[in-house]
Amino acid sequence: MKKTIINIGLILTAILVYILQANFFNWFNIAGVMPSLFVIFVLFIGLFGSKIMGTIYGLMIGLLLDLILGTKVGINMACLGLIGFLATVFDKNFSKDSRMTIMVMAAVATAIFEVLSYLLNYVFVSINVEILNFIKILAIEVVYNLILTIILYPLMQKFGYYIENEYKGNKILTKYF
Repeated sequence: MKKTIINIGLILTAILVYILQANFFNWFNIAGVMPSLFVIFVLFIGLFGSKIMGTIYGLMIGLLLDLILGTKVGINMACLGLIGFLATVFDKNFSKDSRMTIMVMAAVATAIFEVLSYLLNYVFVSINVEILNFIKILAIEVVYNLILTIILYPLMQKFGYYIENEYKGNKILTKYF
């Protein structure tokens, strides 16, 4: 029952993230660049949820974004699915207690998402290659996501440990052996 409530809460949070991404951050962008809230959200789910939970949420959210945005189906799906999978790798190798570690994870996840998305769009949609413009956009988006991660970190950590206790249990000693 608790897992169902958690999943409903995550789905409602995904809807809220979409509303923020589509409406609020259109007005509050930096040099025309909006943050990638879905990267932070999928990273959060992958860090605190079960092993496959981040990947599944990443794939599903990416598919819905591809269908809503009207781009080639599979680009956002592949990118966010990879971020969800990488979050489980980060969970095994790094601590979630350190704010600095979470910031590095968010920066790396944002960079991987944007580079992979750019490459897939180049291959499948045949966009023009503008490396300097892409690097500028990437740098602004990484900084923007870092600022949002710093602001949202206490809330993410509190809700995340609740999810982790429900899905993984309290296995402190078995995590390290």
